[in-house]
Amino acid sequence: MVKRNPYEQNYYPPVPTKLTRWSRVSLIWQTFRFIILNIKILRMVRKH
Repeated sequence: MVKRNPYEQNYYPPVPTKLTRWSRVSLIWQTFRFIILNIKILRMVRKH
């Protein structure tokens, strides 16, 4: 069993990068992903 000390780096969550933060808040990117997801779902529904 590994002993961990409190307040080590392992206890802190990772900080998102600028690209990650942008992709989470960008309306343009969210719209694009929404359209792509809908296309994938439509393709799946058509097959069955």
